[in-house]
Amino acid sequence: MTISGLEQASRVLRVLHVEDSELDHQLIVAQLARSGLKVDMERQDALPAVLAALERPWDAILSDYNLPGYSGLDVLEALKARRSTVPFILVSGEIGEDIAVGAMRDGASDYLLKNNLNRLAPALLHAVDAAENERARLVADHELVKSKQRLHELAGHLQTSVELERAAIAREIHDDVGGSLTAIKFDLAWIDRHARDPEVRQRVSAALETVNSAIDASQRIMHNLRPAILEQGLVAALQWMTARFERRTGIEAGLRLGDERLALPPGVPLVAYRTAQEALTNVSKHALATRVDVELSLDSGVLTLEIRDNGRGMAPQDLAKERSFGIRGLHERAATVGGWVDLSSAPGGGTSLILTVPLAQDAIDALDDATDFGKDDCHSIWGRA
Repeated sequence: MTISGLEQASRVLRVLHVEDSELDHQLIVAQLARSGLKVDMERQDALPAVLAALERPWDAILSDYNLPGYSGLDVLEALKARRSTVPFILVSGEIGEDIAVGAMRDGASDYLLKNNLNRLAPALLHAVDAAENERARLVADHELVKSKQRLHELAGHLQTSVELERAAIAREIHDDVGGSLTAIKFDLAWIDRHARDPEVRQRVSAALETVNSAIDASQRIMHNLRPAILEQGLVAALQWMTARFERRTGIEAGLRLGDERLALPPGVPLVAYRTAQEALTNVSKHALATRVDVELSLDSGVLTLEIRDNGRGMAPQDLAKERSFGIRGLHERAATVGGWVDLSSAPGGGTSLILTVPLAQDAIDALDDATDFGKDDCHSIWGRA
């Protein structure tokens, strides 16, 4: 809230006046009264009393520079030490320009000379107004941070809920659909063995092909919903993913990684897997690429996963689309493990997506020494059908 209009006329400003001269104090009170301001002003001059007064709420602090045994800058430092946002104005009979500029640099709102107090009321109002605006901004920033944190927590909860739902659907497909298809396959195989009519056996053979295709499709769907391959580790999962991607799309897929005994904290492998899955899906749908490279590395306690292609790339306006929920989802997913995603692209220059996850120190300490590798230790594994 700022001071303006009726507020200026009705509000009483609580002002601490650090001043050793009662006469100067009365002159300043009179000057503010002539300006139409309502001020409840308290004078203090002894440093212990001043420091005690700083603990109480004030709208502003006016301070002389030369004080008995200390200076106005000492009061300013004490105010700063308390992280107070109360405006501080130097009002002195003699103060050098260097000192005044230094005080402003250190956080003073303004400075005035006692022989020219005409600017005191406007300076006081301006300082109080600026301080209240700053406090309002800090409150808004704090609320914004809290709001962002709540959104991150909600995004994390939604990601967890989605994974749980995917796992439940995968189990149902495995138990119900998969079981039923397998039973049908056995029945068709029995009919095939006992049928004598060539036309019946031909129809049974066609039905078996359909059932086999349905079983393959259900297994593929289950892998997409719940990557059981992750139980063998992120490295094995990425090997399987790139090999299957190359076989399915015909796009050459390269995988570059380090020691296969890589150990990661819970949650990180799934985030990395889903990031690679989303990136490869986008490559197959939009990139028009002939090659994609996936690189996984762990260096100085930071896990990095990069997926880059040689496709048509993306224009800046595509990267900034408000409804790019796929990319936004990757950002939120990475945030659930303390990581982030960087996406860079240029028209005709391909696209690079990098997931970076700093690992917790206890997780880093738990890694086998052999997993602490650099680029020189990496070896290339090319995805093949």
